[in-house]
Amino acid sequence: MEAVEHFLKKINEQQNLNAFIGVYDKESRERAVFLDKKRKNGVACGKLHGVVIAIKDVICYKDHPVSAASGILKNFSSIYNSTAVEKLLNEDAIIIGNCNCDEFAMGSTNENSVYGRVKNALDPDKVPGGSSGGSAVAVQAGLSMVSLGSDTGGSVRQPADFCGIVGIKPSYGTISRHGLIAYASSFDQIGIFAKNVEDAAKVLEVISGKDEYDSTVNQHKSEVFTLGNEHKKYKIALFKNAMEYKSLDSEIKKGIYDLAQNLKNDGHIVEEVNFDLIDFIVPAYYVLTTAEASSNLSRYDGVRYGYRDKNMDEDLTTFYKKNRGNGFGREVKKRIMLGTFVLSEGYYDAYFTKAQQVRNLLVTQTKEIFKDFDALLLPTVPGTAFEAGSMQKDPIAMYLADIYTVYANLTGIPGISLPLFKHSNGMPFGAQVLTNKHNELTLLEFSHMLLKDYKSY
Repeated sequence: MEAVEHFLKKINEQQNLNAFIGVYDKESRERAVFLDKKRKNGVACGKLHGVVIAIKDVICYKDHPVSAASGILKNFSSIYNSTAVEKLLNEDAIIIGNCNCDEFAMGSTNENSVYGRVKNALDPDKVPGGSSGGSAVAVQAGLSMVSLGSDTGGSVRQPADFCGIVGIKPSYGTISRHGLIAYASSFDQIGIFAKNVEDAAKVLEVISGKDEYDSTVNQHKSEVFTLGNEHKKYKIALFKNAMEYKSLDSEIKKGIYDLAQNLKNDGHIVEEVNFDLIDFIVPAYYVLTTAEASSNLSRYDGVRYGYRDKNMDEDLTTFYKKNRGNGFGREVKKRIMLGTFVLSEGYYDAYFTKAQQVRNLLVTQTKEIFKDFDALLLPTVPGTAFEAGSMQKDPIAMYLADIYTVYANLTGIPGISLPLFKHSNGMPFGAQVLTNKHNELTLLEFSHMLLKDYKSY
């Protein structure tokens, strides 16, 4: 109970950060009392007994609001639990509230929300990153022990970098997507924010594994992520082309190269490799994800649930236009229209098919890389957290800032952002580590070693 009261007090004190959409104060207290009695009575406790967790507003929790931070789903409540939430509750976790995010998880700043922007706790004038900005700030500001977000192109790793915390996106299919509101179904994956790798590993162990409701999930037995192998020497790849990207901040570049040199000095092998597909990553990602978004979001029409325009018209087309035009925000409408365009008959082969071909090439090259290397080391983003509103006039620059994160989603491999560095501007920045698909254990062990031995502040 003391833990719940502590976090409820902190949430109340820092409402200005706008990290939470809903706080389940009464329910959290009742669950804490129940769990305290369970422990005192000697009943076996779950792996996450009493762990206070926040969830992103795209993850379904039965009889609780879930709106994807969109006007089109405002006041809608879920009728079932997502598999991830069900597994958390089965292991005695306490869900304290749902967190603000970019609408339908589309954005890199957490400014595209019907509930207003989330503020970075280190500097409220700066963005926390997106789309899972609220979930990141919940952990950053000490409003929850850990939190869940979703990562379609970096929406866990990028805000983790901006907020100076750990953010992991597991392999595609490691965690069931049942109950995760879809943005781009072949990219989406639930991710985890934490202050350290150990906590992220414990939550991942609980919520990963097979699920009859998701045919794309890895059906193998769930892993136990025991972090060891502290004396293992790793072979690490560094993409030369990525490090030469013109928009990469000089201090971030130096930080990654310094880390690589320190790893070499300690007996690890670090080699630069050429990756000539780097310039195709972002275009392929936005063609494919907007196409999938156009299809996924067609279900929101105001007929069965969600926002419905008060001035109903007998013309069905006008009815749809009013509901979707008024219910969706600007960024979502822009991506739906772009996705509809690339799927249209005259442009399907020129855009969608070509992007799929690039994706297949990326997957093939990635498999070859991990035949020779244990891990891949990259920056998480090209720069540190920027001023709120500064990217609104240049959306292309904001999309290009995803260059280091979308690669993992295109190929389905796991990635993590680790808070290893501090910039001269006072903001944190991280290193991103990627490993082969469904090799989360190596990812977590290597990351644990990096945070323990190589954190520079």
